Amino acid sequence: MINIRPVSDLRNKFPEIEETVISSNSPVFLTKNGYGTMVLMSIEQYSALTDDIERKLDEADSFSEKTSIRLLQSDIFDKVRSRINESQEL
Repeated sequence: MINIRPVSDLRNKFPEIEETVISSNSPVFLTKNGYGTMVLMSIEQYSALTDDIERKLDEADSFSEKTSIRLLQSDIFDKVRSRINESQEL
């Protein structure tokens, strides 16, 4: 279940929000004046979202050090768009 709280709860009820984030292993969405402003999550949740990206960026850095091949930005974005379009057609 999505947990949505006013941003004032961050100041007034921090221990409660912290416990919710940690015990439920799900993010808490904060709102200000009825609009979403931020998302709170545990370090473990954040790592789960970013570890694979960081690993792939490290691989790309390593590859770029070992080769002189360089690609144009437009070629890369065209290839990404093509893959996205292919996956949407399935």
